Amino acid sequence: QVQLAESGGGLVQAGGSLRLSCAASVRGRRISAMGWYRQAPGKQRELVATITSGGLTNYVDSVKGRFSISRDNAKNTAYLQMNSLKPEDTAVYYCNAEQFSGFTYWGQGTQVTVSS
Repeated sequence: QVQLAESGGGLVQAGGSLRLSCAASVRGRRISAMGWYRQAPGKQRELVATITSGGLTNYVDSVKGRFSISRDNAKNTAYLQMNSLKPEDTAVYYCNAEQFSGFTYWGQGTQVTVSS
């Protein structure tokens, strides 16, 4: 069983920064990839960034150069450092974790609001 808990969301001015954390309670399960998704009202949920257990990362084009994903494998925790935030980054951000088996888990989400 895997449970994910996100934290770090909040309200910031455009150009500001936030750091999101996702702590995974793995219960003996091993995690391959972790990632962050986001969903704005009336919009589809989109992939923001992913990171494998080996440290390979991938980002959606709109956040490249501004966001950075990282993870602490020993603590089964993923982070999303968000810099130079824009109003269009406003969304609920969800953590995702994938086991080596391919089974995935979702966190409950944390709200990020960027004011202009």
